[in-house]
Amino acid sequence: MSSGALLHTLESRFGKLEFTAMQVADMDEVVHIEDRIYSHPWTRGNFLDSLYSGYQTLTMRDPSGRLLGYFLVMEAVDEAHLLNISVAEDVQGEGIGHLLLDYAVDLARKHRMRVMLLEVRVSNLRALHVYRRYGFVEIGRRKNYYPADQHTREDAIVMSLTL
Repeated sequence: MSSGALLHTLESRFGKLEFTAMQVADMDEVVHIEDRIYSHPWTRGNFLDSLYSGYQTLTMRDPSGRLLGYFLVMEAVDEAHLLNISVAEDVQGEGIGHLLLDYAVDLARKHRMRVMLLEVRVSNLRALHVYRRYGFVEIGRRKNYYPADQHTREDAIVMSLTL
């Protein structure tokens, strides 16, 4: 499904979607989503550091103003690094993540990036499926990259998408 068709479908379901750059004022909602969907979520400080560093960000809201999802991308030379892309728990599986990914990739292309990189937990099978279906390929692993339960660590799969 093309981005235009996906956007039309989502707008039919949710109403007119609003896309804006993430702001400090969004932090309560962003952290709420993070805390609900991740075992080891980003902190408010992580998000604020990213905003203050000038990373590319986007939030997606429904017509009532409810936050549905967001992403943060760090650009370095000609590489875009997708740092975080998240969808509110109760609307996962609706195409929002795919649409956010479209926006992130389009943004990277507009900024003349040649590749998009990301890390994903080996246990995050849903995200791995989305990324692979989108065209990302595994290019490596980072051993013990993520904190895990019971004071252990989990590997990250490093993925790349040529832009």
